Amino acid sequence: MVSAWHAKILKVTVPGPVDLSVNVGALRLTNPILAASGTFGYGVEFAGMVDLNRLGGIVVKGLSLEPMAGAPPPRLCETPSGMLNAVGLQNIGVRAFVAEKLPALRSYRTAVIANVFGCSIEEYARVIAILEDAEGVAAYELNISCPNTAHGGIQFGSDPRMASEVVRAARSAAKRPLWVKLSPNVTDIAAIARAAEEAGADALTVANTYQGMSVDSRTRKSRLGRWTGGLSGPAIRPLTLRLVFESSRAVKIPILGLGGIETVEDVLEYMIVGATAVQVGTANFSDPAVCEQLVDALEKSCGDANIPKISNLIGTLSTDNA
Repeated sequence: MVSAWHAKILKVTVPGPVDLSVNVGALRLTNPILAASGTFGYGVEFAGMVDLNRLGGIVVKGLSLEPMAGAPPPRLCETPSGMLNAVGLQNIGVRAFVAEKLPALRSYRTAVIANVFGCSIEEYARVIAILEDAEGVAAYELNISCPNTAHGGIQFGSDPRMASEVVRAARSAAKRPLWVKLSPNVTDIAAIARAAEEAGADALTVANTYQGMSVDSRTRKSRLGRWTGGLSGPAIRPLTLRLVFESSRAVKIPILGLGGIETVEDVLEYMIVGATAVQVGTANFSDPAVCEQLVDALEKSCGDANIPKISNLIGTLSTDNA
């Protein structure tokens, strides 16, 4: 249930049906719960386990210009309150997605967001250009945590200037809403957020995974097929909550919070610090139906607390103890 404190800050007492809809820029979602990229396949694989129409949105597995085989196994390992992954952005490529996956996704009411990436600015723009000719995509999410091979492998999202360049190129190629997924592995995420906003981003996803390691002391080898991987799960939630708060204060465009969400309380925390919607990632691995369950639980919790519109909660953090 929503705590008494949450209900108090809203100062609402009028009972009635709950409106879970939120506006992420020009895109209206039926509710603020989305399945995060890389944790929900292309969406269609979960159709037998989840009512996809109940979700606010599905962010599909990252799409590149050409198919990618990904990283060598093992690709996942468990960590305290989380996991490390080194999947290596394996995917079927944007053309195969349009031909093989998108037709089935069109039969659902849920917003489909295409996560796109590339190793050069030109690749980002070309992936979007292919998707622009296809029906059924509601928005794009740029993964700018990828290495720019033209500049020595530095991540696009690690520098405001580079982030601005790739977002501007994507904005020129895209007529649909453009979300930018930020990396948490930076010194000043607010600077990256502002650069993305100024270059034309319609919303920001905060944030991608944190770089980490896990080593088997017996073999003295990495527990992954690579030395490092991306840390996700409940362990990162307090860290990412701060990044969402800092980003929301730096920009005027909507924020989608992503990091360690498992419960309704987690969803409410992210929205209170400034997130318009949230993406659920690692929790999908332990329970593929978690997103649908969160929608149901969120509706009940808001009803119990007499919160008529979930959007009323966005950015309502109290400053009394600041």
